Amino acid sequence: MNVSQQQMSVGCVISQTAHFNLPLTLKSGAQLPAFELSFETYGTLNAAKSNAILVCHALSGHHHVAGYYADQPENIGWWDSIIGPGKPLDTNRFFIVGVNNLGGCHGSTGPVSINPATGKHWGADFPVVTVEDWVATQARLADYLGIDAWAAVVGGSLGGMQALQWTLSFPDRVRHSLVIASAAKLSAENIAFNEIARQAILSDPDFHGGNYYEHNTRPLNGLRLARMLGHITYLSDDQMAEKFGRRQRPGAGSYSFDVEFEIESYLRYQGDKFAGFFDANTYLRMTRALDYFDPALAYEGRLADALAVARASFLVVAFSTDWRFAPFRSREIVHALVHNGQSVAYAESNCAHGHDSFLMEDAHYHAVIASYLQRVVL
Repeated sequence: MNVSQQQMSVGCVISQTAHFNLPLTLKSGAQLPAFELSFETYGTLNAAKSNAILVCHALSGHHHVAGYYADQPENIGWWDSIIGPGKPLDTNRFFIVGVNNLGGCHGSTGPVSINPATGKHWGADFPVVTVEDWVATQARLADYLGIDAWAAVVGGSLGGMQALQWTLSFPDRVRHSLVIASAAKLSAENIAFNEIARQAILSDPDFHGGNYYEHNTRPLNGLRLARMLGHITYLSDDQMAEKFGRRQRPGAGSYSFDVEFEIESYLRYQGDKFAGFFDANTYLRMTRALDYFDPALAYEGRLADALAVARASFLVVAFSTDWRFAPFRSREIVHALVHNGQSVAYAESNCAHGHDSFLMEDAHYHAVIASYLQRVVL
């Protein structure tokens, strides 16, 4: 990190934990007697507590959104490029909160946590959670922090679904919703990708019905394959062609099934890396939450009717190379809001990184976010 980057960084950060002892009833009907959420904050909450922004993470994300840890200076937050002094989510002006969702594997209560009823890992007994459940727990975190209403809720992909759901579950508690590279529901193709990824995990001999913790093992092969499949869908074809093409590895041409092409090596590396730190049970639940999200379901598919309750102003952002959450899916949200006469701005960026574009440092995309947030009245 150079001097300029250090000046625009939130610097060294500390992970915090909030404990909630009141029972939580989930959308499935299951109940948790208590739970914990891991979170981080950046910037300063003003006296009126009107400058707070919640950042919601995507499938494999967590609460470490910006900065670095004192004992892990190389562990930079996953959205550090957009959060900090003078950055689009400007910590000189806003108080930013990042949270690891319920069911996660980075400190919040989830399958790897201990079930107080059994003294063992929750494992397969941890209930399926939904976007609505996450928003409900995030509202409790807002209460914990003394925040009556968010200046904005921001998220990309699955995080964008949470930003949208906030305007429906708690319309009086969010003034702006930034829905980035997201959709109001998954397509059949996206559900299919998620099912293949889950089957890779469920069919791994080391899965043990989700109770692999008791067998001192992990379904690494299944999780590795799930991530490899998912990673392909996050990139654009043009990006893969430019970065890897059909380039072969040194010594290729063995007429075997060893790694022959650079793209194969890259995918295996990404799969191994991910399997080394993520929990398979969490992956199953995150993908299922994606599948279930559909606010228009209760309105016979009429999205405009579903969004009518929202009082927030919206910024919807899409990326031209994102084929998993294509721009027309974002425009469905925009059209529904326009139909209702609700406040919405829309931007489409030509960033070349496919679905992962929302994580990248792109000048046009960042300028859109910065310009919108500069007009947010505190």
